[in-house]
Amino acid sequence: MRVAFLGLGIMGRSMAANLVKAGNDVTVWNRTTNKSVDGAKVASSPKEAAANAEVVWICVSDTAAVEQVLFGKDGAFESVRSGMTVADSSTILPEASERFAVRVRERGADFVDAPVTGSKIAAEGGTLIFMTGGKDETIQKLDPLFKAMGKTVLRIGDNGKGLAAKLAMNLMIALIYEGFAEALTLATKLGVDQQALFSLIQSSMVRSGVVDYKMPFVEKRDFSPNFPLRLMHKDIRLMLEAAQESGVALPGLETVKKIYDQAHADGRDDLDYAATLLNVEELSKGK
Repeated sequence: MRVAFLGLGIMGRSMAANLVKAGNDVTVWNRTTNKSVDGAKVASSPKEAAANAEVVWICVSDTAAVEQVLFGKDGAFESVRSGMTVADSSTILPEASERFAVRVRERGADFVDAPVTGSKIAAEGGTLIFMTGGKDETIQKLDPLFKAMGKTVLRIGDNGKGLAAKLAMNLMIALIYEGFAEALTLATKLGVDQQALFSLIQSSMVRSGVVDYKMPFVEKRDFSPNFPLRLMHKDIRLMLEAAQESGVALPGLETVKKIYDQAHADGRDDLDYAATLLNVEELSKGK
């Protein structure tokens, strides 16, 4: 398929590379021009990238970035025509995705929200999990592309529902990791050997995929970004905004947000979100 892939960040670059490996004709665009993908053509604008595409795939940082890439000057929307599909793997507000879908359909094209879970390693290995929102027939049409980039595709519902599920997933990830960070800090303060605690966690009912994934990085104190802290911080703000709009109380998440606010103030935005452990440890010093 002819694919315009817009956004070559930690996730997007590997996703685009896997589309190339699967034999697709891929044209890429990135806001900064120092990134490319072997085997893909490079465009100077989203409009140019989408000019001959059947599918436009977006993977950028936030709602404003998606809107700019689609509808801004030289945006992909200028090349959108009947029969095309726009798929967005960015994590943005569900309501915004619904609005974007309406505008794209006015051109006779279709729109799917397709956020992912699986982090950097899954993007590289083509084992992402997609949570999709949109028309079933459009999602099925994209199946070869999903298979090139991921291992599982779940249709959650209509437009916006994939993103709603993604926010719920990331809410759980943030809370689970915070629990792990606080438990590790407390146990260490009480003199428990770290390896003994890790063995206990992995042998008990509190074991989770989140902790299994992060534990080796924490053990090595390696906070290089798999999922940058700034993006989880952004997602937490989206969760709270969506909760406020729908009348849902998220008291646990509001508390966790304070840790991310402090991590941001401490200059840790570009580290992995696992670096919030450092803030928990710092709060515990001298006590």
